[in-house]
Amino acid sequence: MPIATVNPANGETIKTYEPMDEEELERRLQLAEATFRTYRTTSFAERAALLERAADLLEEDQADIGRVMTTEMGKPVKQARAEAAKCAKAMRWYAAHAEALLADEEPDPSDVTDSGASRAVVRYRPLGPVLAVMPWNFPLWQVVRFAAPALMAGNVGLLKHASNVPQTALYLEDLFHRAGFPAGCFQTLLVGSGAIDDILRDERVKAATLTGSEPAGRAVASTAGEMIKKTVLELGGSDPFIVMPSADLDRAAQVAVTARVQNNGQSCIAAKRFIVHADVYDAFAERFVAGMRALTVGDPMEEDTEVGPLASERGRDDLEELVDDARRGGARVLCGGERPEGPGWYYPPTVVADVTREMRIHREETFGPVATLYRADDLDEAVLIANDSLFGLSSNVWTRDEAEVDRFVRDLEAGGVFVNGMTASHPALPFGGVKRSGYGRELSGHGIREFCNITTVWHGA
Repeated sequence: MPIATVNPANGETIKTYEPMDEEELERRLQLAEATFRTYRTTSFAERAALLERAADLLEEDQADIGRVMTTEMGKPVKQARAEAAKCAKAMRWYAAHAEALLADEEPDPSDVTDSGASRAVVRYRPLGPVLAVMPWNFPLWQVVRFAAPALMAGNVGLLKHASNVPQTALYLEDLFHRAGFPAGCFQTLLVGSGAIDDILRDERVKAATLTGSEPAGRAVASTAGEMIKKTVLELGGSDPFIVMPSADLDRAAQVAVTARVQNNGQSCIAAKRFIVHADVYDAFAERFVAGMRALTVGDPMEEDTEVGPLASERGRDDLEELVDDARRGGARVLCGGERPEGPGWYYPPTVVADVTREMRIHREETFGPVATLYRADDLDEAVLIANDSLFGLSSNVWTRDEAEVDRFVRDLEAGGVFVNGMTASHPALPFGGVKRSGYGRELSGHGIREFCNITTVWHGA
């Protein structure tokens, strides 16, 4: 089946590609293995110079690749350019910090002499070719936050990108090639999802990282477990956004709107469940709904557009069904909730209140500009609602009470707790979740070490 770019703003097919055949895939796997043998011996300084050059090129290409991303998956073009800039920043961060993050660690000799050692060293060595199975929602960022640390650690990358963003996938391969990386350091595999299992079973592939849906994560984890290969999984999220009485309601509501609809609401770390203390529920809801209604929905190529189309017709249909199911179950739709007429896979910013735990919209991830509102009588109930989810990626809490902050940090089942601000990923901070949001960490020192052979070097007395 051809791999195609379909513009979600109008449903038109822009470009199609034939998937790689088995012969081409084999050639690329051979190249990855051969390249790794020499690339792993390069110095941190050599790798950093290449990654800095890639960052320079990406900044030069920012406007062009931004338009490509918008055409392929519908994000507002201003946000697409910002994504490219963020990727360049991450490249520079790893170029500057990787050597220190992977420096040898030498325990105090007195701590290891009882093992018969005169000294011991812990060394971080690369693993080899790593398969990255990446989603369409942040088609540059999801890849770069894997590629930058992996390449700086001395690994080589094999990218199986989402099938609706082939132009971005090919751009990434070309970017690293133009920056001077050896040809096999980063390769895009234009294949369908059915090829992932065979690639992961190949002995030349040493590990895998996946960002995507829970079913996709289960499939990769199952094969990797059978083959005894390291994996990092970043799966879905249904992040709580908790507002307590001491919060700055104007600021909280303003950030809540952005946190819900950024990237057209298609983000694993978007705030999705808004849990508000009863004392300020009505005041927050009024501000939040007004902010959602005021958003500009339209052509993602227009500079003033804040919400564009969903990336696929199926995604729009799935989101609509969640809202309709909640409405049938007695929930109130405070704004939005009706599919607009016309071309493109648009869905309006929507707020759903009076949600119960029996509704699908409570149990499942809402991947689009739809927010659910919950009322909590106290902090304990807020935590209970927040943790009543299969997911545990991140969380937002809004309070000026430090004792409440301590409780939330202690009790929320999530990989992150963002206090009085919006959840966002940053190169210096670890990113990942618990429960069905996955395992392992990306970014920071934790992320770069995920795909290293942590080697104990022991010297006899």
